[in-house]
This record gives sequence, C-alpha cells and structure tokens, in this order.
Amino acid sequence: MPGLRTLVRYEPGWLRHDLVAGLVLATMLVPVGIAYAVASGLPGICGLYATIIPLLVYAVFGPSRILVLGPDSALAAVILGVVLPLSNGDPQRAVALAGMMALVSGTVLILAGLARLGFVTELLSKPIRYGYMNGIALTVLISQLPKLFGFSVETTGPLRDLWAIGEAILAGRMNWVALAVGLGTLATILLLRGSKRVPGLLVAVIGATVLVAILDLTERHGVAALGSLPQGLPGFAIPWIGVNDIVPVLIGGCAVAMVSFADTSVLSRAYAARTGTKVNPNQEMAGLGAANLATSFFQGFPISSSSSRTPVAEAAGARTQLTGIVGALAIVLLLVVAPNLLRDLPTSALAAVVIASAIGLFELAELKRIYHIQRWEFWLSVACFVGVAVFGAIPGIGIAIVIAVIEFLWDGWRPYSAVLGRPADVEGYHDITRYPEARRIPGLVLFRWDAPLFFANAELFRERVLAAVTESPTPVRGVVVAAGPVTSIDVTAADALAELDQALQARSIDFYFAELKDPVKDKLRRFGLYDQFGETRFFPTIDAAVSRYNGTT
Repeated sequence: MPGLRTLVRYEPGWLRHDLVAGLVLATMLVPVGIAYAVASGLPGICGLYATIIPLLVYAVFGPSRILVLGPDSALAAVILGVVLPLSNGDPQRAVALAGMMALVSGTVLILAGLARLGFVTELLSKPIRYGYMNGIALTVLISQLPKLFGFSVETTGPLRDLWAIGEAILAGRMNWVALAVGLGTLATILLLRGSKRVPGLLVAVIGATVLVAILDLTERHGVAALGSLPQGLPGFAIPWIGVNDIVPVLIGGCAVAMVSFADTSVLSRAYAARTGTKVNPNQEMAGLGAANLATSFFQGFPISSSSSRTPVAEAAGARTQLTGIVGALAIVLLLVVAPNLLRDLPTSALAAVVIASAIGLFELAELKRIYHIQRWEFWLSVACFVGVAVFGAIPGIGIAIVIAVIEFLWDGWRPYSAVLGRPADVEGYHDITRYPEARRIPGLVLFRWDAPLFFANAELFRERVLAAVTESPTPVRGVVVAAGPVTSIDVTAADALAELDQALQARSIDFYFAELKDPVKDKLRRFGLYDQFGETRFFPTIDAAVSRYNGTT
C-alpha cells in the first residue's frame, strides 16, 4: 500500500498544493467521465462512479504519486464492442456487462502483478501498438459522429457505421443546431488545447451547457442533453451477467487489462522519470487492478490512467495521491448537493470531448518516422490499424497479438547467418560478405548463427551449415559454429545438431562450437548432447578453435 507510506511521510507544505490541484482536476473529471461513459454505451452517471472509486482506491494501492485514473477514450471502443451487442438497449444490463469487464480486468491485473508479469505489455512492438491505437482512435471518432450530428445509427462496425452515417446525412436526419454546438465545443477545445492558463475543455463544456440552457435549445430545436443525474452515491452491487455473455466479457476484460496497463505503465514511467522517482511496474499493475476491481462493484466500468487529466493535476501543483482524493470528494459533493447542475449539457458537446481526445490518440508522426526507418514494420502497423478499423476493437486486439507473435517468430525463423573470415585491417573474424577481402582458413568453415536455435529454425540452420560447406573454395575438414549469439536451444534443435554432426562425420568433417554460453551448454548436458560431442568440441573463443584446428592439420 504505497499510499499509506506516502501518508506517513506527508509534508504539511504539500497540503495546499494538493487541495488546489484536486479542485482544479475535478472540473475536468466530471465532463470527461460522463463523455467517456456515453461513448462506452453506458449511462453518463457511470462515468462519475468510475471516476470516484478508482481515484480513492489507487490513492492507497498505486505507486505513482501523481497519476490520475478514470474512464479513458482508448478503452471506450473496447467496452462498446462488448456492451452494445449484448445489452440490447437495456441500460441496466449494459452497466452489469461493463462492471463484469472491470471485474475481469481487475482480477487479471492483480494476478499478473502478484506474478510479476509487468513486462508482458512490452511484448507488443511500437509499430503494432501505434497501429492498434490509430485504429482505436478512428473507431472512437466514428462512434461519436452520430451524436455530433444529432441523430443515432445502429452500430455494426466502424466502416459500416461510417456508411450508415453517410446515409443518415443524405436522408436529412442531421440536427444542424446540435452540430453547431458540437463543432463549437470541439473548436474551442482544440484551439485552447495548448494553453496552460485557460482550461479549454472546461470553458467549452460550460459554454455549451449555458448556451443550451439560456436559448432552451432542447425544447426549441431538439438538441439532446444529458438530463438530471441520479442524486447520491452508488450502492454496492454485484454485476451479474448471463451464461452466454461470459466468453465475450472475458475476452473484452482481458483486452482491457492489456490496453489499460500498457497505457498506464508508459505514463507512470514518464512521470516517474520527470520527478526523479522509481515506479515498480508490478505494483502499478496491482494498483490499477485494485481500482478496476473496486469500481466493478459500484456501477463503474473498466478504467485506465489518463494522459490528459494527469498533466492537469501536475500543472495545478499536485504533490501526492491526495490530489485524486480531493477530486473524487468534489464529485461526491456534486452528486449529493447539485445533481441537476449538468442537466443541460448537450450530447453533441460530450461527443466533441471524446472526438478531441480521439484526435490526440493518432500517432501519425511516429508512423512517418517508422516508414522511413523500416518499411516492413510500417506495413505491420498499417495491417493492425486496418484490422481494428474493419473488424472492431476486440478482433483488432486479437489481430495485434497474432501479428506480434508472427513478427517475433519471423525474426527467429529466418535469422541472419554468416561465414566468417579475418580481414587484414580489422581485429577478429567478420562476415565475408561485408569484408570480401577477409582471409579464410583453408579447410575450415567459420559459421555464425545470429539467433536462438529452436524448432522453427533448426532445419534452416542445418541447411545453411551444409550449404557453407558445399560453397567453400577449399575441401572442408572442419566446421566451427561461432555460437555467441545463440542464447537458447530446444529439443528439436538439439536433435538437428546431432543429425548435422552425423552428416558431417560421413564426409570426414569435424564439428566444433566456439563462444557457446554456459546456460546453453547446461541445456545440451540435460539433452545428453554435450557428453555425446565431448568437451574437446567446445572452445571459449574462435581463436582457440582456429588454433586447435591449425595444430591438428
């Protein structure tokens, strides 16, 4: 419980900063929480419930002093993809489904944190993460266009939704007044986004709410508004779901866990580096999991860290987790004392809030950089983006994971290998394709393999060694594998080595290893291969192997 340690060491001088920062933060938490709840297919009040509980719980279990948790635009498409088709328009059922997703994601995160699996999210490469986030950003943006235009469509998928939106516009269903309010809100947010003194989002939302209330746009022009919020706090409730809902909710919950922790870990490390502190990723995973688990029992839904609200807290002078507690208590006060305060908040303005956040999710500059650095990784990112945009967030995550596995296997499946020689002006042995003038030792093939040896590349290793023997300019009497890059070996590869040794012996060619790491030797001992080859076949350096060969020829 890192928050309790902070409490024990709390300095009186921090209190004023935390109180002010908490009140400033609350002004942003309310409209954003409501907007992301609506974007997730849930009642707006759930966004406030999913803000209060996580802030209080993370203040105790979270390791970061400044991180702000709550509803997030990156999760909205994932939650919507599960909730919308299963709830059949029933708000209570939607709340239960989203709550169970939070319970699943919280449980997964806590177990992963206890198992010290904080490194898991690093398995997705940057290009794949960028492609996924770009797809999520597009999905979220498209999902909010009907609300921005003042009508509704039946959601069936990002591209099909776009087609339905176009048909609705051509059919004259657009509410021009709602659109004007939404575009004005969006323009204000984007224009004031870079300002540190003027809270653009707050100004835009208050302006839209006041405009709708004064001009009575709801009654006169049919502009949809939030309406009165339920007074009071959420009660404890177990999010019961049906048997047929279990599989999609489990998949969605696990997907949310991965996405939310990936975002949270990056943001947490960034602020830890800025403040000169260190954050334990496993504790971060457990803290995020506890926040998700707790909110699931109070009509909340999956949450993550916020890259937009955390900077607000920092700029307002936040020192510790007390900032989040103050923000949460301010929302509690709103629900208890003035639940009608946001009654006239227009839905198109909420859509503008989400769209502005989705625009910030796009990673176009990084994709451009990757395109110039390595084209095939750029196209991997594009493939992941297309997967999310065409099939939706949940299948898109599956596609991202499959692509990540394929990318990993491909690098090890077809690794680089080289025949080595000794250049006159460079120390050591090097690739003869890079140094054509390198001197090769007559009768000896020095072969380097730049990858672990495992089932997917074992046969290729054997083929390349035999090809190097065949292509040698002199009759071969010995082969030395420069095995420094070989970090692991499995049973399939060990058997392939034994078969290769037999094939070389049939040609009266000796087979040696140089620079093989001790952990790999230990595996060969367990496989019985080390004893079969004999200790004299293993050399600490290539020079030692070459000296031994020269001494026997």
